[in-house]
Amino acid sequence: MKHRTIGLISGAMLSAVLIAGCESANGHEGAVIGGAAGAAGGALIGSAAAGHGNRGTGALIGGVVGGAAGAVAGDQLHDKNKNQPQQ
Repeated sequence: MKHRTIGLISGAMLSAVLIAGCESANGHEGAVIGGAAGAAGGALIGSAAAGHGNRGTGALIGGVVGGAAGAVAGDQLHDKNKNQPQQ
């Protein structure tokens, strides 16, 4: 039952990041991809680190923090690659 709850929370968070990111992705494609990857990874790590009674909360917190960090990192990496001259 707990694994199903974690899966549902993770899926909902990932969907929210993807839907919200698609609305404003013009020029920030790296943020969408980084946010989605960060949210998924953060939810998995948060769930694993939280302990038996708090896996859902750990997944939620990890997903939010991972999504934000991934979005920032992805946007910066995308901008860096976009500004480099082609070889």
